[in-house]
Amino acid sequence: MTPTSAERGQETRARLLGAAARLVVEEGWGAVTTRKVAAAAGLRPGLVHYHFDTVTDLLVEASLEASRREIGKVIALLEQAAEGPAGTPEALAALARYPSDASTAVLAGEMVLAATRNKKMRDGLAELTGRWRTAVAAWLRAHGNTADPEGTALVLGAAVDGLLLQRLIEPALAAVPLDGPLARLTGITCTTDAPGRAGGPDGSDTT
Repeated sequence: MTPTSAERGQETRARLLGAAARLVVEEGWGAVTTRKVAAAAGLRPGLVHYHFDTVTDLLVEASLEASRREIGKVIALLEQAAEGPAGTPEALAALARYPSDASTAVLAGEMVLAATRNKKMRDGLAELTGRWRTAVAAWLRAHGNTADPEGTALVLGAAVDGLLLQRLIEPALAAVPLDGPLARLTGITCTTDAPGRAGGPDGSDTT
């Protein structure tokens, strides 16, 4: 079946968004131009301005769309874990390993910097992080953290954001086991630490 003009337009827009997000990671926000995006997408430069008023509008939307997908992945890590206490260490271990792709951290850093100067980016990021905190707070509440799930979700989000940046600077940090520390941070009791891995010389938790 021949695609309709609307479907072709949607495909073109998707290709431009994908190319723009990749270029932000590869070259940095300020280096992306109309011609570079068009070339990366395999399209004519005029199509960029047909779909987006400015290159900045394209970059904001491309970055937010990529971030929406990443937020969805993180929420899925929690939702796909087994229900009840058995699923707690599984979910936290998956969260501790996130992400596997360094480009996610690069894009996140570029977005935060852009958000200091662009209200649309700032508002978009605020909406996405709010969605993440709501989902995590609900998960914490369902798994026994009833004291302050909203505040804990905020701190957990800050920890994950910091991990993204630190692992970008020092990739070897990805090998450091963090599911145990995250469990203690959330206030959930689960056996995620291997013997001898915690703070004390006998493996006991000194926190």
